[in-house]
Amino acid sequence: MKIFTSLLLAASFSLATVLNAGVDSGSAAPDFTLTDSTGASHSLSDFAGKYVILEWTNHQCPFVVKHYRNGDMQALQKAMTDDGAVWLQIISSAEGKQGYLKPDSAERLRASQEVYSTAMLMDTTGEVGRAYDARVTPHMYLIDPDGILVYQGAIDSIRSTKPEDVAKAENYLKAAYESSKAGEPIANATTVAYGCSVKY
Repeated sequence: MKIFTSLLLAASFSLATVLNAGVDSGSAAPDFTLTDSTGASHSLSDFAGKYVILEWTNHQCPFVVKHYRNGDMQALQKAMTDDGAVWLQIISSAEGKQGYLKPDSAERLRASQEVYSTAMLMDTTGEVGRAYDARVTPHMYLIDPDGILVYQGAIDSIRSTKPEDVAKAENYLKAAYESSKAGEPIANATTVAYGCSVKY
């Protein structure tokens, strides 16, 4: 049983995820246009001159639940959006797959989780997810005001589904944001994301 459980966890961690991104850190982030949970359209280019966080999410993934259960992800969203950043949640789950939501259900989820993201975008074709090589949930990307992808990968340093580990972990996204704002090199511009596979 222990061996079987370990294999399941290894699959969930997506150990096949390697530093093989669709966009290299330090390169221009591809523009895209998606509709959000309210029916409004958003393009990445709309936010030129601002930091933009892309968060691939799946509310049924235990690794995502880890960050939302006690409000940790919401607190990070609030801190960064209050600081002027744009935070875009992206759902790339295809219809019929785990994590898929219709816009009205997505909007109810946003309300129930009390999120502070700028918008929740619907990428049901998976086109944007594949363009960024988003492989797991959560998979995080940070784009600077010049449109350069400056960080991509895991949200933090502890690969687990335990909410209590959030406080113990180094938050890679937050560290990248703070370094970039300070004009300092980002220590880890690309890390291996962990989580549930994106359900394309």
